[in-house]
Amino acid sequence: MFPASVASLLCPVCREGLGPGGGSGRTLVCPAGHSFDAARQGYFNFLVGKGTVFEADAADMVAARFEFLSAGHYRPLADAVAGLAAPALAAPQTASAGAGAGATVLDAGTGTGHYLRALLDRTAPGGGAQAGTPVAAIGLDISKFALRRAAKLNPEAVNLVSDVWQPLPVADGAVDVVMVVFAPRNAAEFARVLRPGGRLVVVTPRPGHLAEVAGQTGMLGIEPAKDERLAASLEGHFSPLSSLDLDLDLALAPADVGRLALMGPAGHHLDRAALDSLVNALPPATGVSARFRITVFEPRS
Repeated sequence: MFPASVASLLCPVCREGLGPGGGSGRTLVCPAGHSFDAARQGYFNFLVGKGTVFEADAADMVAARFEFLSAGHYRPLADAVAGLAAPALAAPQTASAGAGAGATVLDAGTGTGHYLRALLDRTAPGGGAQAGTPVAAIGLDISKFALRRAAKLNPEAVNLVSDVWQPLPVADGAVDVVMVVFAPRNAAEFARVLRPGGRLVVVTPRPGHLAEVAGQTGMLGIEPAKDERLAASLEGHFSPLSSLDLDLDLALAPADVGRLALMGPAGHHLDRAALDSLVNALPPATGVSARFRITVFEPRS
């Protein structure tokens, strides 16, 4: 099982602590008897009660994201996120009662798990400045299709199908770092689960992101004043510490342009036949500018 990660979990039904149950090592049980069995692919489904109003990523969207990220196009972004998150894991604060010792990271909206993988590799022995840091990892996403990929990529993490807009199944003050890469942000819950001195690391697109292909492929544009809305959504719970802008100039094959369009929020609504037709007409390589901002926040006292 995942004893370090499980020590931070709460039952999504009664909010009691969870622990391994049964002899298989694939069941989580709380003192009230609520039980959760791991799916064959290794993740746990913690969705309970009324479902979210948000639509989970479909299988083809997740497959497109997995193939695009596995090709390494956004690897510099993953490395940059890991570089900003790792120092907070190297010197974790004193664990809260019952939450277990050591460093813990929550990847909220983990998707296929690639960004969490980069952080776990960085903190593993031989991984870099924070190498050898024991890290308990929790990957959380609303899409079971994404969690199937994430559980395989990050078997040392506990991977949960869960809704970020519901109370998170994580104990108060149990987490040193919350990572949010192109995912929804529940400021109150992130502040609750972070320990004093913890860090929230958020990735958002900047103006001009994917501008060369966004319009013709039907991708969603960058909303005006996005930074102001990010700050407003976190105000009252977090203060900004630092930010890093990262620009990637990519040369994408036609298939990767199609994956880029399909893997994001627009993938829920794209006309697949029209996208295929457009992709088939593209040149062998298309120049695409990826523009990111990584912002680090700390909880307010």
